[in-house]
Amino acid sequence: MLAVLNRMILACDKPGILDHRANIILFTAPARAYFCHFNYMRHYKKIIILLLQCVVLMAYGQQHHLKYSKAVEENIKSVENSLAGWVNIDDTSSVWNLQQRMSYYRVKGLSIAVIHHYRLAWARGYGWADQAAHRRVTPATLFQAGSVSKSVNAMGMLKLVEEKKLGLDDDINHYLKSWKFPYDSVSRGKIITLQELLAHNAGLNVHGFPGYAADAPLPTIYQVLNGEKPAVTPTIRSLEEPGTRYRYSGGGTMITQLMAMDVTGIPYAQYMWENVLKPLGMYRSSYAQPPLPAKQAQEAIAYIWSNGQVKGGHNIYPEQAAAGLWTNPSDLAKYIIETELAYSGKSAKVLSPAMTRSRFKIVADTAGTGLFITKKKGAIYFNHSGSDLGFKTLFYGSLKGGDGVVIMINSSENARLMYEVANSVARVYHWPGFYAPEHRRTIKIPVDSLDRYTGSYVQGGDTLSIQRKGSLLYYAANFSDVDHFEVLHFLTHTRFFLYEDGPRPFDFNRDARGVIQSLTIRLPDQPERLFTRQAKTVDFTNRF
Repeated sequence: MLAVLNRMILACDKPGILDHRANIILFTAPARAYFCHFNYMRHYKKIIILLLQCVVLMAYGQQHHLKYSKAVEENIKSVENSLAGWVNIDDTSSVWNLQQRMSYYRVKGLSIAVIHHYRLAWARGYGWADQAAHRRVTPATLFQAGSVSKSVNAMGMLKLVEEKKLGLDDDINHYLKSWKFPYDSVSRGKIITLQELLAHNAGLNVHGFPGYAADAPLPTIYQVLNGEKPAVTPTIRSLEEPGTRYRYSGGGTMITQLMAMDVTGIPYAQYMWENVLKPLGMYRSSYAQPPLPAKQAQEAIAYIWSNGQVKGGHNIYPEQAAAGLWTNPSDLAKYIIETELAYSGKSAKVLSPAMTRSRFKIVADTAGTGLFITKKKGAIYFNHSGSDLGFKTLFYGSLKGGDGVVIMINSSENARLMYEVANSVARVYHWPGFYAPEHRRTIKIPVDSLDRYTGSYVQGGDTLSIQRKGSLLYYAANFSDVDHFEVLHFLTHTRFFLYEDGPRPFDFNRDARGVIQSLTIRLPDQPERLFTRQAKTVDFTNRF
């Protein structure tokens, strides 16, 4: 029924009548005669299209009630009840329920799509898209994809390479017409290439973008690149010689956006819609920023634990290629499936199999071209994560077997939940080597010694707190995306780890008298940091 309705919509929409960026749910429709032969359609076409869209949206809005076969429903139930973490502590294996973990992490809404044998096996929504309006998450609910936008962007850039409009290893200034990258002595005479921008080893700054409030002035792409107001991020420039090492840079991705605009002569969102999203069948997705008003009823509200709902419902990201994609797990699953099929030589909707395979060559660290490569006991998976204010995204795909998962939440904090869900999917669908938890043995710190560790530790403007509750010590930080205290699991009397902050250990540092003076922390994908103990304690008890 949905496909028929969508064909009816497209049949009424001749080129030029409706803005293609509205991303009406489009399907190939030879049946233009359904409506267009009626004279009155010339006058009432837009009204009928709007009514048909409403019917489609209502149908999609009920998808959270969609029932699958008995076998699929059993797999869904197993996934919902098999969430697991990265570590087993003292020979105990913790397995959780999805609703329990959403409550624990204070996540309002979650959407998931599971891929099996190169097909979408199922999709389901949980919790609230908009709690105040009592609107629940469905598979059709749209989320901001954050940096996953970069992964899809890479496919669009590589298409321009295949069309010989861009060169992968040429100087980027050869293709930039309306702005030039300002090389300086830091780059030591070396050029920056599109390959380096897509693999994050161009040596550039600006890790990510915070976005703009709904009522704030928005910068142009040139103001973003030059760090000019109203842009809130600095000038994009070299921090080190290009090609030296992995250095994640959303700023570099913005240069690719302008390259696409300069060589095609059309807006970026239009280019990505016509050449990537539409060919993949990602009909509900869009890079339009601000998002189009027609999409508002489908969008999830963004939530952050400290302030509740994000002002205006969500931030705006004029940095489209780096953080601007609005989508849902079902649409992103199509991107993953196409990547898997093209890698296997079975499809070429956007990129050739050869170009797709080139994306998996490691360029720097674990980065390929718009993808990160994970090797687990001989099996190879590709993935990307993303974060915009009030949203997080995670996806995995496999190079063999056609498996994968996409998880999106409308919360800025507690990304660990998504990894627990991914582990559950991997366990239920038997992904080779994927779920292999560490096993760690811990020690008990005597109760009368716990106060030796408590207090506040500072570095610059950042503060973390170690506080005691009963026989345990807890950690919280004003810069953490975890919105509650975390238990310290001690490996020695001075070394511990935090489950929600990954496997890298933290260390208490003592002076010659044995008194703890500082704390070394090691967060995922960040350099270690040294925090000095303070006499005055900052109270974070609201996080218990």
